[in-house]
Amino acid sequence: MLLRHYILACLLLLFTLCISAQIKTIDLIFPEWESHTELRSTFVGDEITDYLLNANKGDKLYVTLASDITSCYFNVLPPGSDNVAIFIGQNEGNTCSLTLNENGTYKIRVYQMRSSARRGTKVNYTLSVSVMDEIPEPHIEPSISDTPYQAKGTLRAANGSVAQNVSFSVIRKPDDSIEIQTQNTNTGVKRIFKFHENSWICTNADCSLSYAKISTDEWELICNGFEKYYIPDVVIYGD
Repeated sequence: MLLRHYILACLLLLFTLCISAQIKTIDLIFPEWESHTELRSTFVGDEITDYLLNANKGDKLYVTLASDITSCYFNVLPPGSDNVAIFIGQNEGNTCSLTLNENGTYKIRVYQMRSSARRGTKVNYTLSVSVMDEIPEPHIEPSISDTPYQAKGTLRAANGSVAQNVSFSVIRKPDDSIEIQTQNTNTGVKRIFKFHENSWICTNADCSLSYAKISTDEWELICNGFEKYYIPDVVIYGD
């Protein structure tokens, strides 16, 4: 009887170790002076990778995942959690934008669904991660007489992980398109954004718009991988 219990205990320990061996951990470290990184990797079957990210309360976390199968996802786990997630890719998709609620080490867990994992499917993926500091609230002034602009003020922005402000002016055109001209108050960089039919472009030759997503009542735009701009609905549509 004791031998049987001993064998069962050994088998249970072996099973636990096998499961643990499937989770690989990698420290996520950004290049110097940057707050964005792009990681390319491969895994097979039920292998799981946890990317460990040190971040602070109030930071904004952006993650996108692209893979060569439709059943590859990522979750975001808060500090101290091994299973409970604050973002579940299977339910919410492969792009997330989160304001972090505590200091500590977050896990970005990449995996594939059991249906494809048990077939030993090989997955190639690219994980893009950005983090930036908490940034100040915008300031908006309505219509400006003797100019083509309907509003001006300051918008929230960031250069890498450094929170900044940009001044802006907006023109709302008869065809329902919007033009927003910005200038970074720290660097002097100017941008012209155009918005029409729920789509954004940046018209500057040195501006590559790589991310545009609305969250509640504010658009988040990322240019060139590190310039971030936050444009509230009230700037686009007015009061």
